[in-house]
Amino acid sequence: MSYNNYEVIDNENDVATLSRSFFANVYKYMFFALAISGGMAYYASSSTWYLELMFTQSGLSAMGYVVIFAPLLLVIAIRATYHKMAFMNVMLLYVLYSVLIGISLSFIFLIYTSSSIALTFFVTAGAFGSMAILGYTTKTDLSKMGSLLYMLFFGMMIAGIANVFMGSEMISYVISFMGLFVFTGLTAWEMQRMKSIASDMSLTGEDRKKQELMGGLTLYILFINLFMSILRFTGDR
Repeated sequence: MSYNNYEVIDNENDVATLSRSFFANVYKYMFFALAISGGMAYYASSSTWYLELMFTQSGLSAMGYVVIFAPLLLVIAIRATYHKMAFMNVMLLYVLYSVLIGISLSFIFLIYTSSSIALTFFVTAGAFGSMAILGYTTKTDLSKMGSLLYMLFFGMMIAGIANVFMGSEMISYVISFMGLFVFTGLTAWEMQRMKSIASDMSLTGEDRKKQELMGGLTLYILFINLFMSILRFTGDR
């Protein structure tokens, strides 16, 4: 074997090591956020202050609307400014986002049984994991599919925001049904996209750490949305 061949092998090994480290941190941040949100959701749902904060006799309180929409505004701010901030500042906003998501989703413990929530979580984990592996291993270019799915996602988001005020069960079911396909597809697309980022040897230091954190944030958002879509159909009340 020639010297150049050894260089190729060493380079491939370096890329593989970087990729493993990248995805290990991405999943670490994702599960960290899920743990925070899950713990916060359970705690809030069993606390009297949550009901007093979120609801009035006529429905959602003004603070309830703030809690529902605050995570959306925060994640937009994170994505728009993370490259300008220090890593620890992005991490603090990430933790805050996880807490807000937990509070905003606490209502599921008031509507669905704990056993059906747990079952849905494991079903979601299986579906999510399968699509993540598919996205990482497939040789097919998923870029066009990703663009289409994100268009559908933004349409669903707008419809979901409108439905907060309309309260239509039909719209809610349609959004959840579409979510089953949109969020599983986006999981595969995002994994393929992050694979190319992970193998970029020019991405180092704090920039790499922030990309890992943003990858964790992306997968966390997709997991939460997929979980909520599945729970709509599998949750026992």
